[in-house]
Amino acid sequence: MTNISLAKNVWDSALYEDKHAFVWQYGEDLLQLLNPQPGEQILDLGCGTGQLAEKIALAGAEVMGIDNAPTMIQKARQNYPHLRFDVAEAQNFRVTQPLDAVFSNAALHWVKEAEKAIASIHQALKPGGRFVAEFGGKGNVDAIAKALETTLDAIAIPEPQALNPWYFPSIGEYATLLEKQGFDVIYANLFSRPTPLAEGETGMANWIQMFASAFLAGLSVEQQIQVIRTVEKHLKPTLYHAGTWTADYRRIRIVAIKL
Repeated sequence: MTNISLAKNVWDSALYEDKHAFVWQYGEDLLQLLNPQPGEQILDLGCGTGQLAEKIALAGAEVMGIDNAPTMIQKARQNYPHLRFDVAEAQNFRVTQPLDAVFSNAALHWVKEAEKAIASIHQALKPGGRFVAEFGGKGNVDAIAKALETTLDAIAIPEPQALNPWYFPSIGEYATLLEKQGFDVIYANLFSRPTPLAEGETGMANWIQMFASAFLAGLSVEQQIQVIRTVEKHLKPTLYHAGTWTADYRRIRIVAIKL
């Protein structure tokens, strides 16, 4: 029987680093698209616990990381005390000097106010500056989200779709938003990336507690446990194989230049 603890409604930086390191590890090859150069000033938007900011710095760029979760920023500062990390929101951050690039990995699908985030990114860049990002795209974790919504609907939770915390755009939708605000989109890709989860049988429960706790808000501990077990039952035929859970990720990658 799966051992499930109470879902957390705040970012647990230790759990993130311990069980969900794939979030930043999959972002490493995104750095090739960014191609940071010595002396460039670069912002890591949604920096988490700082691993990719450190890699950008190792290329010789001056990097600052921001994240809206104080727990993540505190951990990033502990991990890399030589770098600057601040708490800030994607949809309203400001910089004092225009930057050469804004980089973002696995963060912008948490920002439903996409137009405000794009406006903040645009104002942060120099003319000719680049925005390089990867985040959840259209169809990302569709099976998991549908299983959660179906399970909540079955226990008479009203409008479970409204609990969905994510923004997963298509290429056309997101490129249009960028172009409307003065970006030239020079690269866009939407692709499937099935992602194995750590911890064997408890992998899906851990993932839900880390990333989908919004669906469980307001439920008792017993209800949360029951929901997670029911979701696991729904998903096991398709997303559990040979002792490992897989999340049905689809990612969008974007490179855009400020005109």
